Amino acid sequence: MVTLDRHLNELVTSLQIARESLREEGRIVTLTFQRSTVDSIQKSFGAMIRRGEEALHRMALLFSSLLGEGEDIQALVEISSVVIGEVPQSRERFTLSQTLTLEELYATTDLDLGTRQLRKLRYFDGEGWGVPALISNVVEYQPRGYNTFNIHKLMTRVKAEEEIWNKVVDEIFHLDSLVSRDKQLSHLSRYVKDVFGLKMVVADEMSAYRLLAALEMFEWSDALLGSIGVAPSPETRKITIIETKDYLSESRAKNSGWKAIKLVVGWGGRLFEVQIQPLRNYLREREKLTQESHASFKATREEVRNRIASQLPLFSFFRDLLRWLFRAEGALVPHHPAVRVLVEEDESETISAETGA
Repeated sequence: MVTLDRHLNELVTSLQIARESLREEGRIVTLTFQRSTVDSIQKSFGAMIRRGEEALHRMALLFSSLLGEGEDIQALVEISSVVIGEVPQSRERFTLSQTLTLEELYATTDLDLGTRQLRKLRYFDGEGWGVPALISNVVEYQPRGYNTFNIHKLMTRVKAEEEIWNKVVDEIFHLDSLVSRDKQLSHLSRYVKDVFGLKMVVADEMSAYRLLAALEMFEWSDALLGSIGVAPSPETRKITIIETKDYLSESRAKNSGWKAIKLVVGWGGRLFEVQIQPLRNYLREREKLTQESHASFKATREEVRNRIASQLPLFSFFRDLLRWLFRAEGALVPHHPAVRVLVEEDESETISAETGA
């Protein structure tokens, strides 16, 4: 997703150059940004997320064509924003569901859909009014009737914005390699990767394998692609399965009990993760989605990054730098003794990464 945008591609390239330069002792790197470039980076980042989410939802609509006959997808499926919220004081959890039109789906990000729903609510704790905390939010595609693949629902989920720029830093520093080499952290490596995409919940394991076989062969018509605003091409008429991991079999099942077929697919020039999960396992996973377990997972994932940051202060600096670049509204420029960050008003300047003694 990053390399499709010039501003973000230039940014990541400059940070990679700076990172390599700082491997040498005594080097000082100067990162120069013009003010208009910082503004462009923020706009490009927001646009990148919206384009990626729009492509994901269009692919989900195409997958929804498996739910019945005909090319009127909206007649086959009901689209909803589903939010799990929690009252912080009592830890009570609740679920909100709001039906969406296609226009509403494309008009804002998934995260904004969830937070916007919660902003409508207030709770009284005996002393004052508060806003519930967001635990999880997804967009669900519910079939309006029976389908031959026994699909109960489709769900799209996109990682939070901060996770995206954290992931950029993870890649710049090859965090997976750092974690696997550290004996104290190696058992936590599974928390580093946090990819979101499309989940398809089916009746049972047999249905999962039937659906996988169908996806490998399925091809969408030009008329169907045109009906959801997708230009017909070899890249959009069908998906390309790049990687398959079968976690349904007992030999591959995870210790947590989680089961699914996990795919990496290419469609429309982008990569997506697709999970096919039996209903029983999905419901068990849903029951575990409490604030405690969600917070524990997030805390453990952050523990990995924080432990690395304590050993590599530069890692922490790069995280702060990306947070500043993507959300700079009035924030102070981050500091590191080996890096000079300059923000210039001269619009003739461009992003640069220079090394000096």
